[in-house]
Amino acid sequence: MCRHLAYVGPPVTLSSPVLDAPHSLRHQSYAPTDMRGGGTVNVDGFGAGWYPDADGAGPGDALRYRTASPIWSDASFAALAATVRTPALLAAVRSATTGMPVTPSANAPFVDGPWLFSHNGRVSGWPGSVADLAGGLPVTDLLTLDAPTDAALLWALVRRRLRAGDDPTAVLADVVRSVAAAAPESRLNLLLTDGATIWATAWSHALSLRVDGESALVASEPVDQHPSWTEVPDRHLVVARPGHHRTEPLLTTTGVR
Repeated sequence: MCRHLAYVGPPVTLSSPVLDAPHSLRHQSYAPTDMRGGGTVNVDGFGAGWYPDADGAGPGDALRYRTASPIWSDASFAALAATVRTPALLAAVRSATTGMPVTPSANAPFVDGPWLFSHNGRVSGWPGSVADLAGGLPVTDLLTLDAPTDAALLWALVRRRLRAGDDPTAVLADVVRSVAAAAPESRLNLLLTDGATIWATAWSHALSLRVDGESALVASEPVDQHPSWTEVPDRHLVVARPGHHRTEPLLTTTGVR
């Protein structure tokens, strides 16, 4: 089971939450505390996306680093991460679902302009369970998936709606509900940022949130012992930015159960 996090706020080094924090993403990759039935070691690569620190001009298009190597073995990334400063980032470590490829292109974050996206979990019954949902995508979207994986398909479903200008909150909620209806028992923890706001879902896995007046950090697990960390309830969606956050249920009286 993968681990991921996203940060927005004052510029920090890329290594700060990803490599250096007491329970950083690197530490979570081999010593997670809450896997809820998933695998233990995230050995199948990792990725990080960030935004150039443009002197307060706001984030532009995202940059990305992905590899199939474990995060603890990549000295090149460690050197890069120590020098790169960014006002926003999204990073993920991967434990590949059995039968899915282990390649850099299969790793989050997936990127499109300013958007960075990650999926922590699995789609049950893949691929047949979501064939009808995939069939609703343009053929070119299917032919240009980053990889033949459930995460890449989820990104294609999300990206199509974002490109159409739909509200990210509604996009994530609709994708999670439709996939959960088609593929019960899926774990659908989606993480999305445009460099200013973070959107995330908690669906059958852990997710925590830390927000203050200057920054917002959403992660599979708290990266430190700061007392302001709050667990996001299961089957909920969170929207977070510096100084503000809200959570809302993904289930309704007529929704997926």
